[in-house]
Amino acid sequence: MLPKVSIVTPSFNQGRFIEETILSVLSQDYPNLEYWVVDGASTDETLDVLRRYEGRLAWISEPDGGQSEAINKGFQRATGEILAWLNSDDVFLPGAIHKAVSFLEANPDVMMVYGEGYLMDEAGIVTRRFPFTEPFNLWRLVHFGDYILQQTVFMRKRIFDEIGMLDESLHYGMDWDLWIRIGKRFKIAYMPEYLGSLREYGEAKSFSGGIKRFKELAAIVRCHGMRRYPPALLNYGWQPYQDAILKVLRRRYPWMGWDWLDKLAETFRQITAYTLFKKLTSLSYPSPFADGWVSDRAYFLLPFKEGQEKLVIRGSTQHNPDSALPLKLKVKINGRSLQVQRLDHRVCCFELSFPLPTEMPREGMLEVILSTNKYFIPAHFGSSDSRCLAFQLNEITLA
Repeated sequence: MLPKVSIVTPSFNQGRFIEETILSVLSQDYPNLEYWVVDGASTDETLDVLRRYEGRLAWISEPDGGQSEAINKGFQRATGEILAWLNSDDVFLPGAIHKAVSFLEANPDVMMVYGEGYLMDEAGIVTRRFPFTEPFNLWRLVHFGDYILQQTVFMRKRIFDEIGMLDESLHYGMDWDLWIRIGKRFKIAYMPEYLGSLREYGEAKSFSGGIKRFKELAAIVRCHGMRRYPPALLNYGWQPYQDAILKVLRRRYPWMGWDWLDKLAETFRQITAYTLFKKLTSLSYPSPFADGWVSDRAYFLLPFKEGQEKLVIRGSTQHNPDSALPLKLKVKINGRSLQVQRLDHRVCCFELSFPLPTEMPREGMLEVILSTNKYFIPAHFGSSDSRCLAFQLNEITLA
């Protein structure tokens, strides 16, 4: 018997999109499926659409406090072992539920899985791949940005017994906050399968929140992270503040043509992001990559429990060229430098052990930074791969 999956769709006045959402769920090739639509007392055609599918889904329609409360209502009513939510303007791709369940069944230690997805326009036409998805790294999720596409996430219901439901005080970043809380307690995994699509249009919350949305996201970052000014603040703050400034200028000086300033501002934003992320911090690409390679700098957040005494790194230099050896590996934990380890030769596997500093918290999160003195670019050796690579990482853990 396949595990029961419960899907929840929060809804409010999305009648023009919700039927497409419903059909993307009901047409899944998964037999053991429960579907809840939790509507916030819509006044458009939403209820007419829901009545047409009576018997194939369960639904309620009553006033609520917003999207987070609606999702929690649905999760509390759900009886499945695996949960997901799908917003009323987004869609699952064919076979999404079956792929996610198969992954979770094959990996019982994974509590949450996410995959690849697409962006689509208001008419439902796919425009491109969701460009931010990357393999799971808790440090990047907390300090750099939310790269997990919510429409591709499936979770085991029992995690909520330990971490609680969505934070109903959040209206823009409730999913990001939830991923972080799950990642701090449980194993999250990425699967390279396309599972869902996000609809982009002007009225969508992700694109219309402005400075209010940024302030909420900044509070999430500072609540969960270890840095007051992480790169996520630039990621999410530059655009809304730029838009706010331009709006003031247009209102005060309406006689000026502003098209040229819009183009100049966008160019300046792109140059700034490129300089800060690529040239100074190298944070614009994930490390480790999906194939296990790390660049010359990689960041990690590792849950720490009392009794753990060392950091263990397992990896390989088997495919490093001569120019990338010998390699000096530097490790920092919570800002403190540990002993430098030297890797002189190509080896199919190595294991390095670093004693933890004595002044460690009883429990919490440790920030680990790995950096190397050398790296290589495969493109310089006849490949099309332009990444900066140092070595392959098999595992980084505390013991």
